[in-house]
Amino acid sequence: MAQPRSSAPPTRAIETRAKLVPVLSTLAGSAVALLPTVALTPSWPPFGLLMLLAWRLLRPEMWPAWVGLPLGLADDLLTGQTLGTGMVTWTACLMLADLVEVRLLWRDYWQEWLLAAIAIALAILCAWAIACWTGGAAPVRLVLPQIATSVLCFPVVGRLCAILDRWRLATGKIRASD
Repeated sequence: MAQPRSSAPPTRAIETRAKLVPVLSTLAGSAVALLPTVALTPSWPPFGLLMLLAWRLLRPEMWPAWVGLPLGLADDLLTGQTLGTGMVTWTACLMLADLVEVRLLWRDYWQEWLLAAIAIALAILCAWAIACWTGGAAPVRLVLPQIATSVLCFPVVGRLCAILDRWRLATGKIRASD
């Protein structure tokens, strides 16, 4: 009697995909800064940070707080920020998410959006402060549109992470024997 064949990928491929998709999607979010766009003020959201927060809020058990260091370093190298800016702000955002997770047993959509909005605003303002401290003097009003667009883009990025999460954990369908 023939065994039914499965169209599912091997278990090792599933495990590799499950580990790499969040990291690669976050790095791809950071790499959006490499697109050839011209802007006089910072208006594009930091998509790498949005992806990091979306993955962290979607799957809290997946990443410890220290993962902000290597991913923040990659973001600093890809975006051209002062080295250490992403490392500090991303780790602080993950620690903030850990702190809120310990305090709140259940969260809904609005609480997660509020948490993400606070983390995004703090990260952008901290990056602005570091840039001013290292010689890039600019008024704070220039980063306010970036904060607003980032907060408004977060639900879309969260939905993208949910779609990627379903794909990365999919095992395939069992096909009937021919």
